[in-house]
Amino acid sequence: MSNEETRNLETIPVGKLGIIPLASCAELGRKVNDYLVEWRRERENEHHSNIAFEGYQRDNYIISAKVPRFGSGEAKGVLMESVRGYDLYLLVDVCNYSLTYSLCGQINHMSPDDHYQDLKRVIAAVGGKARSLTVIMPFLYEGRQHRRTGRESLDCSIALHELINMGVNNIITFDAHDPRVQNSIPLNGFETVQPAYQFIKGLLRTEKDLLLDSDHMMIISPDEGGMSRAVYVANVLGLDMGMFYKRRDYTRIVNGRNPIVAHDFLGSDVEGKDVIIIDDMISSGDSVLEVAMELKRRKARKIFVFSTFGLFTNGLQKFDKAYEEGYITRLLTTNLVYQTPELLSKPYYVNCDMSKYIAYIIDTLNHDSSISNLLSPIDRIQRRVKQYKEEHGQL
Repeated sequence: MSNEETRNLETIPVGKLGIIPLASCAELGRKVNDYLVEWRRERENEHHSNIAFEGYQRDNYIISAKVPRFGSGEAKGVLMESVRGYDLYLLVDVCNYSLTYSLCGQINHMSPDDHYQDLKRVIAAVGGKARSLTVIMPFLYEGRQHRRTGRESLDCSIALHELINMGVNNIITFDAHDPRVQNSIPLNGFETVQPAYQFIKGLLRTEKDLLLDSDHMMIISPDEGGMSRAVYVANVLGLDMGMFYKRRDYTRIVNGRNPIVAHDFLGSDVEGKDVIIIDDMISSGDSVLEVAMELKRRKARKIFVFSTFGLFTNGLQKFDKAYEEGYITRLLTTNLVYQTPELLSKPYYVNCDMSKYIAYIIDTLNHDSSISNLLSPIDRIQRRVKQYKEEHGQL
């Protein structure tokens, strides 16, 4: 490991490490496992002969689990080996719609509800035998239904309570739509992780002519809800920021929400500047593309879109057109949710791999060590920016 990634892990592990990636997270789980196997093989630790370090170095940390279904569509969780005394980490991608199951002869694509139910089945199969149980759910189930605005259910809070009541000790998610959902379980572990470092690293890897100063670059939040994300990145990079305000028609409801009438801009002049639009998710993509068009109308130079979760619920055709017409230069999302082969093949797309970061978090937590430095990657970002400036003669 480089000096940048060295961590002090001299404490005794919480328990024997085990990872259970559900089918929705199989590929990500394999990558995380490979990192852990490599690191622990290389790591020299004088306590390896200690009984507390039993099973510390293994060729595989993945615990095999299955969720077979009956013809009626009902299912059960099954563990293929004992997990007594383990420190378990369950990974689930509730947005992976590529998986299917048979229901009375019909093929159904799995919904977030199906994935969440499968997660609970595997937890139930653990049966309280594990020493510690952590759920890593990158896209927080029902995270968009985080508050009540009428006679509505509070699905995210209900789900968090269910997991805690089933014996889950910690919940780790990424870029929660509203981090305040953790207020519903104030006595339990809940972390929402930002992938800012991976985005910046991905951008600097693919773009060679960026001038990283406030005269040439700007951070944009596409709405008022994402302000904190944009403020963080702008402050770390030393850039200005702006915000678009969504003016909605509250007299109508279309597809469950009030339609957007216009995007009003608050911020300094973007003319001639490279612009980063940063948001937590791209669903249909309408909002972010409208913002990109507004920025182009204001004569912005290159436009880069950062989004933790690329759902693309209406396909990629609009993004293809926006790229061809020069509205966007690069689109960066993570592999925390299912990515189609079509998306990965796009010339404008940059994939930000989060498996190494997740492996760091698991490795550190297994040693019962603090992950504060991992959650706040300011030093790593600034080192990467300095390196970029040195390579391109900007220092």
